[in-house]
Amino acid sequence: MIFRSIKKYIVFSITPFCFLQIFSACQKNDTNIKLAEWSSVTSIDVETINSDLEQGKPTIDVGIYFPGNLDPDFGKVTLDQVMSSFLSAKEIYSPTLVQINLLWVKTGNIDPRFLSIQANKIPQVPQTEYANMYKHMRRNPSVLTQKAYEAFMSIIEPAPDNHRTIYLVILQDVFFPFFDVSEGRNWMIKTVRTGGLSFPTYSYCNTIPDNLRGIITLTNLSRPDRLRKTIAHEIGHKAINVSHEFGDLDPQHEIYEGGGLMIYGNGEGIPSGKKGRWHLERLKLSPFIYYLDKNGIKNWNADYNEGGHYYDPIYGNYVVNFKGSVSIDEDW
Repeated sequence: MIFRSIKKYIVFSITPFCFLQIFSACQKNDTNIKLAEWSSVTSIDVETINSDLEQGKPTIDVGIYFPGNLDPDFGKVTLDQVMSSFLSAKEIYSPTLVQINLLWVKTGNIDPRFLSIQANKIPQVPQTEYANMYKHMRRNPSVLTQKAYEAFMSIIEPAPDNHRTIYLVILQDVFFPFFDVSEGRNWMIKTVRTGGLSFPTYSYCNTIPDNLRGIITLTNLSRPDRLRKTIAHEIGHKAINVSHEFGDLDPQHEIYEGGGLMIYGNGEGIPSGKKGRWHLERLKLSPFIYYLDKNGIKNWNADYNEGGHYYDPIYGNYVVNFKGSVSIDEDW
């Protein structure tokens, strides 16, 4: 691990007018939301971590928020584990030539109410066999709970590139409710306790505010498999913009099998071409990617045209039009 004094701090250039616009927009209808106060973790050597970066290569910016007031009994995520998983993510993405730039690691106290949240509102319409998961999500997108919205608004600092930056936010519990077929024509609500949750645009589409669309929560890195792969996997949900899928395996809430980065297992590959479900091609088109020119200017990829659903026009033909598949009794 690289824990030394930071030789150089990352400084954002924000004009006072721009900052006030962002701050006012964030606070307009949220006067009761208290902003967290953050400071850099000086034991993290950001410059050394970023020493492998090359000018002109596709790059993703990542900032890390580690609350300083986690409950004493919470031990599922430590700062050492976060940094280890972050370095693994850099390694996993290296074969794609996409590099990950660490902006900073910050700590500070957050409102204790936000240490545990439910991510999204209880869904209203179950998926049936008539449309695949991505089409269903576009028609019936996930929506943040009010508490999740308030938590993220209090945690994420206003900045011009909020909508282009990925934020790793350590919390204690993030619960995700979803529909599951129970029998015949019946569904039941299940709630999973997540270890990492990416709040991806293929699921939330236009319902998640732009300044919050880069959030990833981390709540469990305690197992070796979670430690190695979680951050890379969650960044994949953001930047590849796909659910748990691989090859001939259409997306599901959970898929456990040896294979690529985007399913549960030991696989770390980001495949290309039709057989790879265009994962590499979609990654290279991500709006979270920029190219730094010789003048230090970030030239960003095109932004989403339609909020970032799976079939957003920016992806062109790099999509899979698979059939819907739900375990429903045909004779219901």
